[in-house]
Amino acid sequence: MNVDKVLDAKGLACPMPIVQTKKAINELTTGQVLEIHTTDKGAQNDLTAWAASGGHEMLKGEEENGVFKFWIKKG
Repeated sequence: MNVDKVLDAKGLACPMPIVQTKKAINELTTGQVLEIHTTDKGAQNDLTAWAASGGHEMLKGEEENGVFKFWIKKG
């Protein structure tokens, strides 16, 4: 997967991963992909809902060693 920007939001509690994701995605152009790394367990539901409400596409989400990784394509 071609990633245009990586956001390290590890150690941040809700709502900061969403705040940082919004800021990072605003720096991208339509069709570009943002990769987010977070340790916030609530981020999966939050980011999925946020992406859908903003017209973005949640491409993938996975967990690896306590770090949640998400890929969102800017809509």
